[in-house]
Order: sequence, then structure tokens, then C-alpha cells
Amino acid sequence: MTPLTHLSDEEALFRDTVRRFARERIAPLIHEMDEAAVFNRGLLREVFDLGLMGIEIPEEYGGQGGNFFQCVLAIEEISAVDPSAGVVVDVQNTIVNNAITRWGDDAQKAKYLPRLAAGTVGAYALSEAGSGSDAFALASAARECGDYYSLTGRKLWISNAAEAGLFVLFANADPEAGYKGITAFLVERGFSGFEVGKKEDKLGLRASSTCELILDDCRVPRENVLGERGKGYKIAIETLNEGRIGIGAQLVGLAQGALGHATKYARERRQFGKAISTFQGVQFELARMATEVEAARLLVYNAARLRDAGLPFVKEAAMAKYYASDIAEKVASKAIEVHGGVGVTKDYPVEKLYRDAKIGRIYEGTSNIQLLTIAKKLLG
Repeated sequence: MTPLTHLSDEEALFRDTVRRFARERIAPLIHEMDEAAVFNRGLLREVFDLGLMGIEIPEEYGGQGGNFFQCVLAIEEISAVDPSAGVVVDVQNTIVNNAITRWGDDAQKAKYLPRLAAGTVGAYALSEAGSGSDAFALASAARECGDYYSLTGRKLWISNAAEAGLFVLFANADPEAGYKGITAFLVERGFSGFEVGKKEDKLGLRASSTCELILDDCRVPRENVLGERGKGYKIAIETLNEGRIGIGAQLVGLAQGALGHATKYARERRQFGKAISTFQGVQFELARMATEVEAARLLVYNAARLRDAGLPFVKEAAMAKYYASDIAEKVASKAIEVHGGVGVTKDYPVEKLYRDAKIGRIYEGTSNIQLLTIAKKLLG
């Protein structure tokens, strides 16, 4: 029997490579990117060059030909250093690439997967002003016009939008059919009638862009319908189930980063003539934090390995996302307390991790939505 957290030689080498990259290349840029609320373009190029934006894309399309668990490892290790960078890698791999790999036809895969592996950032455009937890209350409309569709509407809260060149975008092609009219489209940034609008000024994850999208008679060729007309709801549900595991990995990484900073500071900070790590009260806090991080990691790893094994994982994905978002916020808060007064200053990294953690209970399904999913699976 193999423990969940045991890594094969290949997995361990991959994790160590990503960890080294995150610490050597991402870490020096964290403060600058957070202050400017812009992801460094040179760093983005390096992320592509290392193959981290096409981990599961088959080698025939220029990707790494890896598995979902490797995506989780990469997201976790990057997020332990900078969760904003973790979001960029997460969105690309767990929802955009996955959606096209699973639902795209041969022509779509041949056209877009090589771009996504080599230099094109992807974004996933589902949310709208009136469509958050009620994901299928979409107002964006798609009107069939011969050899193209005309899309009209407005999307909100779209991660990676400022950098993205390709959007997996959902609109309703048959409003009278309700959610069964929702259709997924592959929308290129340069399409007529498409515009990336306002960029949000956020509390956390500031280097990860979050923007609105404006569709004003956006013309999308018929061949850019992803999957079948009216099957967008199925694509969205299945893709987001996997995406929640990625969010769980983000939050485990964030919590591990916070725990690491707290442990290091506790060893260095001296009070009453000794390191505060020798005080039982501090030791107990660190022990609780470590236990919660490991529990969340086990949930995330289990969900990811179930997915790779082709076994049911929806309940486990919801549990992983729910619990990881809860402990990330808690551990980041405790890390600040271990630091004392300096913990709330921008001179120490835990302040940023605390800000970054808050969104975890909200995006890609709020905590209440995760609980609802778990309950439905439990009760049948």
C-alpha cells in the first residue's frame, strides 16, 4: 500500500524542481508584484518555459504529458511562496486546459493546446453580476447567425483576464431552455466585439488579475463552440469539480507557507532570554497549525489521486476545497499572531498570506456550496 503523501521518484523530482523555481525566481518579485497588482511578464515567460502552463497537455500538442496530481503539486509549491502565482498556474491547468482537452474536437485541440502550452494564457469566464453561486443564471446571450454566433453580455470576476489570449466563455444560446441552453465558446482576445474591461483592485491575490469582460456583438465562429450547443452546463460542472481540487492545493500551499514563516520566526524571536519556540503556548499553536495543514493536504491529495484513477471524486473535491479554505485562513491568522506586532506589517510575508487567504472561502464555489455538494452526496 502506498501512503497518499508518498511521491514517486518522478513526482518528487517534479515537486523539487517547482519548489526551487518558486523560491529562486518568484520569491524575489512577490512584494513588487503585490504592490503594483501586476504579474511580472518576464516571470510569466519563465513559467511557460518551465512547462508549468501545460502540465497535462499531451506531448503531441507541446505539453508535458503529465497528470492531474502533478498539477496539484505545482500549484501547492508555487502557492507556498506566492498564491497569486499559484492562481495563474491553477486556472490554466485545472480548468482551461482540462476543458479543451476533454471537450474540444481534434481541430480545436490542434489549434489551441499548443498555444496554451507555449505562451498563451487562458481564462475561464462563467461568473456574471447576477450569476455567482447560482452559476447557471446567465444573462449573457449567444445568437446564432449563420456561420458564427453573436455574443452579448458582461462577465465579472474573471481570473487571468488581463493576461489571457483565450477564454473558455459561457453564454446561453437558448434562454427559453434555461440552463440547457448554456453553451461554451472558445473566444480569442482579438475577436470583434470582445473587450477586457475594468481590473478589480483587490484585498489579496493582487498580482493575479481579475477583470470584467464586455461582449458587444462578439462574433465567434461556429467551429469555436466547445463541445455541443446546450452542453455548456455539463462542461462547467465537470470542469469546476476538478478546479476545486486545484483551489484546495492553492490553499494548502498558502497554509504551508504561513506555517513555515511562523516556525522560522518562532525559532529566531527571543523574549525573556530565550526563543519563543521554547514556550509551550507557541509550540501548541504551531502543532495545531501543522496538524490542520497535513489534514487538508491529505484531502487534496486523495481527491487528486481519485481523479487520476478515474474514480468518483466530486464529494472528495468539495471536502478538500471546503476544509483547505477554512484552515488556510485560520493558519495565516495564527501565523500573524506568532509574529506579534510585526506580523501585520508588510515587512513580513504573513500579512500578505492572510490577505490572500480570504478569497478561498468564496471563489470556485463558496463554502456553503461545498457543504451543499457534500450533503447531496451523503444523502443521495
